[in-house]
This record gives sequence, structure tokens and C-alpha cells, in this order.
Amino acid sequence: MVISTQLYFLFAPILMGIIGLLADKMKAPKLRDAAAVLASLWGVVSVWMLYNSGPAAGEILVFSIGGNPPLGACFEIDMMSIYMAFSATLLGFLVTVYSYSYMEHDTRLTEYYALLSALVIGMVGVAFAGDMFTMFLFWEMMGIASYSLVSFRKDSPGPIEAGFKYMVMGSVGSTILFFGVALLYGMTGTVNFAQMSSVLHGSPMNMWLLLVLALMIIGFGVKSAIVPMHTWLPDAHPEAPSTISAMLSGMLIETALYALTRVIYTLFEPSVFSSTMAVLAFITMTVANITALRQTDLKRMLAYSSVAQVGYMLVGVSAGSVAGISALLMHVFNHSLMKGLAFLSAGSLVHEANTREIDELKGIGRVMPITTLTLFIALLGLGGVPGTGGYISKLFLFSSAIPAGFVWLTVLGVLNSAFSMGYYLVTMYKLISQPTEKVTGLHEAPVAMLLVTVVLAILVIWSGVLPATVINAAQAGAKALVENLANYVGAIL
Repeated sequence: MVISTQLYFLFAPILMGIIGLLADKMKAPKLRDAAAVLASLWGVVSVWMLYNSGPAAGEILVFSIGGNPPLGACFEIDMMSIYMAFSATLLGFLVTVYSYSYMEHDTRLTEYYALLSALVIGMVGVAFAGDMFTMFLFWEMMGIASYSLVSFRKDSPGPIEAGFKYMVMGSVGSTILFFGVALLYGMTGTVNFAQMSSVLHGSPMNMWLLLVLALMIIGFGVKSAIVPMHTWLPDAHPEAPSTISAMLSGMLIETALYALTRVIYTLFEPSVFSSTMAVLAFITMTVANITALRQTDLKRMLAYSSVAQVGYMLVGVSAGSVAGISALLMHVFNHSLMKGLAFLSAGSLVHEANTREIDELKGIGRVMPITTLTLFIALLGLGGVPGTGGYISKLFLFSSAIPAGFVWLTVLGVLNSAFSMGYYLVTMYKLISQPTEKVTGLHEAPVAMLLVTVVLAILVIWSGVLPATVINAAQAGAKALVENLANYVGAIL
């Protein structure tokens, strides 16, 4: 079971490259597509098997490569790690199935599937990493794959410019993060999370520890799209293929937020960073929602919506409690479904109409009713309408801030969520209004694309109507981080 997961880590992109080359030689492109779907499904099954091999019973799995800590690279897998990895591989599988039809007119698909596989592996590696060295390696793998995928359609200057901007900002963030890791190593003599925690957790704060905290927030905050470090995201989403937009918003920014949460909760007491996270949460959600209201590009509007959702998730980080982290994890999973659905449904509309302008898409809901309905379900979920997963996780998120003394953040979070419905409803109204000439004669998206969006829409409703499974898994993950930190540290020591 463990071996299958490790093989998935190491060999899936290489395997995709080999099969892609063979498919090109044999002039059998469907072989490459089928292999990509099977490889992504392999990832989901591997994580599920790994969950049943220990974390399901509350155990922590530790695997070292190249020696024991502090010298060897380390995977330390608890329930929170499994939760994040399953969310990443599930969305990666659905996106790969969607790509079967969406990307069929593109070239260089061997590169595309290999990079998409590397992106998912990078996310899973960040979730499973037990030390800063391992996390940084997978962090860079995730970053390089995403930079390349944003600029994948390089026949026009837009994707290249967006990918270059994202690469520059991501590299600066990684450099800042690297300086933070260097300081931590100088203070503790190790980069292993458990060993650093045993040295630093509960220590009185000083100038150097505050500097480390600031470097961690900035370094992880770039890929998390925390305001004001978010400006790459609204440029990258419109230019990237919609499948990659779904991965960036659906899981990459959440993986970065997970990394930030894992590090600061492991090294510091919540009282040290709670107020800072609360202020960043307010700024992020407010700036993003106001800016989203002014957008005319459908994918750019959804991009700013993603930044606002990061603001909501930061409310859970700031709470400094099991309730806050469990609410954060709930919203990570629900947002991966909702924003994945939003970008894939929008991608189907753009794919058929060949435009991202909302005004030019007027009335497309009358000729593509199923796709438009799935987009509406996503938007209602993102707005926190009852009956969707977004309502459940937002309810828990905003409630978690009250015991932490941030009643003002709860009020502002609810107001921001209500405000966001303004641009969601305007978009929905335009999509079902009188059709323009541009959309007349269009038809529904191909079956594979339609199937994925319908499945995601069902999952969004399921997580809102029957949320017990997600709630229980999120609470188990939160307890692993907040209440059972001693077990996480003890598994190494």
C-alpha cells in the first residue's frame, strides 16, 4: 500500500512521458489520455489505501529517505495530511477526465499530462512532508509545474506574460521562504518539523522568531494569494487553460495555506499569530470582493472570488482552535469542489463561445442549460447559500472566530459573504437573459466535460445536505494538528 503511494510520487510524470511518446509513435493519442486518467485514479486509490494503513485508526506514519532525521528527508503522515492529499488527488482525477475532451484540440499533450501529474504530486508531497527540506522540494515541484501550465498555450502573448509574472512572484516567495528556513536551521540545528517544534514551541518570542514568522507568512502567502501578495492569480487564471485554473484555485492555493498553517501551528503558539491572521483575513476578503464586483471577464471574476475565499479560510487559521482548523479544512474540501466546478463549467462556456466576456455570454444558459446550471450551483455554494457545502463550512468558519474574541471578524465575514452574492447574482442573471448573436446556435459541452461538471455539482450539494462525512474528517484532521501535536512530535523523537 505504501509502496504504491511512493511509486505514484516518483514515477507518474515519468510514466506519462514514456506512454505519451509511445502513443505518438503508435499514432494512438487515446492511449495517452486513458493512461493519464488511470494514473490520476491511481493517486486517489493510493491515498485511500494509505489512509486505511494507519491514519484511519489515529496512527501517524513516518517514512525517512536517506537516513533518519535530522539528516534524512521525511514523510510524516497524519489525518490532516491525508485529508489534504485526498482533496488534491480527487480534484486532479476529475480535472484529468475533463481534459480528455477539453484539451483534444491542443498539441503537446504529453507535456500537459506529465506536468498536471507533477502538479498533483507536488501538492501531495507538501501535505505529507515531515520537514522543511522535503516540503521545499515538493513546493518547488508544484511551483514549476504550475508556472509551465499557466503559460501552456504559448501561441499568444497573454499566457506567457501571466506565467512569467507568476513565476517571478512565486520565485521571490520561495526565496523569502528559504531565508526563513535558513534562520530556523540556525536556531534549532534541524529542519524537521517535530524537532523544531520541540525546541521552539512555547518559547518566549524575540526579534528573530518574529522575523521567522513574518518570512513564513510572506513566503507561503504568495502562493496562498493572501492580499497584497495575490496579484499573480487574477492574471494567471484568465490565461491558463480552465483545467489548470480549476487546479490553481481548487487546490494549489489551499495547499499553500495548509503549508503555512502546518508550520506556524507546529512552531508557535496561536496567540502569537492569531491577530495578524485575523487582520489579513479581513483585508483579503474585502479587497478581493470589491475588486471582483468590477470585473467583466468571467474567469477573472472567479479568480478574485478565489482570493476572497482565502480570506474566509484565514478566519479559521486566526481562531487558533480545533473548531477553527476543522472549519478551515471543511472549506478547503468544499472550495476545491465549488471552485473546481466553477472554473470547469466556465471553461465549457468559454470553450463553446470562444469568449470570456460576461456581456458576450448573455443568454448562453438558454442554449447550454446543464452547464449553466452547474455553474449556478458552484456560485451559490461560493456565496454560502444553504443546501450547499459552502454554507456549512462558512457557518463553521465564522462561528469559530467568536470564542477567539474576533466577533468583529465574524460580522465582517458574513457581510463580505453577502456582498459577494451581488456579483454572483449579476453574472447568473446575464447568463440566462436574452441571448446575443454570439451564443445563438451553440450546443452543450462534450459528454466527458459535462459528466465531470455534473458529478462536481452533485458533490457540492451532497456536502451541504449530508455534511457529516466531511465534518468528521475535518475534525479528525484538526485534532491531529491542534490537540495531538505532542503525538506528531513524539512520532519522530
